[in-house]
Amino acid sequence: MRILIVEDDARLARGMDASMSAAGFAVDVVNSGEEALDALGTETFNVVVLDLGLPDIDGLEVLQELRRGGDATPVLILTARDALSDRIAGLDRGADDYLAKPFHPRELESRLRALIRRSQGTADPVLRVGDLSLDRSTRVVELKRSVLDLRRRELAVLETLMGRPGKVVTRQRLACEVFNFADAVAPNALEVYVGRLRRKLTPDGPTIRTIRGLGYMLEA
Repeated sequence: MRILIVEDDARLARGMDASMSAAGFAVDVVNSGEEALDALGTETFNVVVLDLGLPDIDGLEVLQELRRGGDATPVLILTARDALSDRIAGLDRGADDYLAKPFHPRELESRLRALIRRSQGTADPVLRVGDLSLDRSTRVVELKRSVLDLRRRELAVLETLMGRPGKVVTRQRLACEVFNFADAVAPNALEVYVGRLRRKLTPDGPTIRTIRGLGYMLEA
């Protein structure tokens, strides 16, 4: 899952980038409101972590502009402003959750996963396709009760496909959810990860079909 962190505190941004990347997210970081609106206007994210005290545009204005444009991406407000009036203002302008600084990275991770699940219409943290299961909270993948050893990006590809079983996931959508701005992506990177997954799912797991000219589909 791909997240956008909007935070002008460089040290805090680096810490969130490291902890959320280790948790399996593809992370992009920007440090101003203008950069946030530019990123959201050109890329697709599963969730946004938005600081209110930005150097150019107030975070609430960024949020308001996002919602005014019809963008329903879940937004978690992250700020040192802990007054009740600030929390109410953020939620009333379209925020989905609120976390005050300082915070523990594991709480942020848990809140982000919950927001993504709700946006996808499911409260269950476990994805299941046939005999394959993926627990999005523990990042454990099991096939017929045996744990599969998957690398981070293999897991990201699988999670995206399992979230849309029986439906075509375009190459562009898959790449957006697996890679961030800073990744040096080879032209055949997706094919490499899909090929590795196919080998690990054979013979008992679901089939990953290539839909020529479009993308991939996971079938039980």
